[in-house]
Amino acid sequence: MGYSFKTFLKHTAKDFHNQSVNPPVVRASTIIFKSMQDIRKTQKKSIKDPTGGHYDYGRQGTSTTHTLSKILTKLEESYHVFLTPTGFGSVFLAIFSVVRPGDEIIVADPVYSPTRLLTKDYLKEFNIKTKFYNPHDLSTIKNNISKKTKLIFVECPGSNSFEFQDLSKIISIAKKNKIFTAIDNTWGTPYFLKPIKLGFDMSIVSATKYYSGHSDVMGGSLAVNKKVFKKVQLAEKITGLRMGPDDAYLVTRGLRTLDVRLDRHQLNAMKVASFLSKHKKIKLLYPFKKGSLNYNLWKKYYKGASGLMGLRIKSAKKNVIKFVNSLKLFGYGYSWGGFESLALHQEIREQGDRSYLNLSKDEHIVRLHIGLEDPKDLIEDLRRSLKFIK
Repeated sequence: MGYSFKTFLKHTAKDFHNQSVNPPVVRASTIIFKSMQDIRKTQKKSIKDPTGGHYDYGRQGTSTTHTLSKILTKLEESYHVFLTPTGFGSVFLAIFSVVRPGDEIIVADPVYSPTRLLTKDYLKEFNIKTKFYNPHDLSTIKNNISKKTKLIFVECPGSNSFEFQDLSKIISIAKKNKIFTAIDNTWGTPYFLKPIKLGFDMSIVSATKYYSGHSDVMGGSLAVNKKVFKKVQLAEKITGLRMGPDDAYLVTRGLRTLDVRLDRHQLNAMKVASFLSKHKKIKLLYPFKKGSLNYNLWKKYYKGASGLMGLRIKSAKKNVIKFVNSLKLFGYGYSWGGFESLALHQEIREQGDRSYLNLSKDEHIVRLHIGLEDPKDLIEDLRRSLKFIK
């Protein structure tokens, strides 16, 4: 990369031709060439240099999407980054690229609910079997491996319940058995964790979240190593899962302040976590200090923590709902990673499809995204609302 992460984000992708500090938004469906020979020449370049941005049709991308792909490839320290219309598009592309009928995959139990729906239910129709593993007991990976196992899909930390995992051990198990690996790294982003460098074959980030940072764009990225590049390239071509130039521009703009925002998210989250950890009815699902849940595994792999955390609250459901509904500075909505704080009561028990999460009758999970507001105001808002947790 040359410069530090922080400096690179501020100085990359300048458009010196137009004397602009940001790249232009290039929209195109048809791309015009000077001659048929020129088209063939470009197509040959694309074969010889498949990551070089040599396009003959708009679906393949434009200079705007190519610029973002190059930036993220450097941030991820990967061979290439594919861009998709949504974060889940990257999940689908990763799985679709390497899995075929008759194969089996092993998936982390606490994955994002659409990922679970895809792997547990939808893939059955294509004769692909999914087995789920316990993130705190990796023997459940080893015991589920068969000759048909093609992929281990990790989400770290786990969605809603925030289990951190021993990533190097998972990679070691996979390599020993010649199994592909993919990880959803949306929580950490390559600012805090670089999965390809660690040994994963594929790394997924929902660009909708921290990359954008402003809750106004949808997108996803799939970083890959050279080993799986051609498989993903073919799948991308077949599915047409590509990000548009306007979204790519907004994500590029958001990346300029990724480090500044994540540093502030972390600072605010640490202060809020310290306050919440003192409440007797709350088990904090966030690695905020030594001795806290999952701290050692988080510290082993991550350079920092983002603003997303879980609260395991022991109280009646009506009390938990009152707690969430009484918050004034936390919006009630899906997604996260923007500048604003959010709160959601997660209906995990009602979904009834988790294999390794045990909640007692009076335990509930609330997910908080700690935004960029003054943490004193957020803590005071939480303090007022906690009176309903009895």
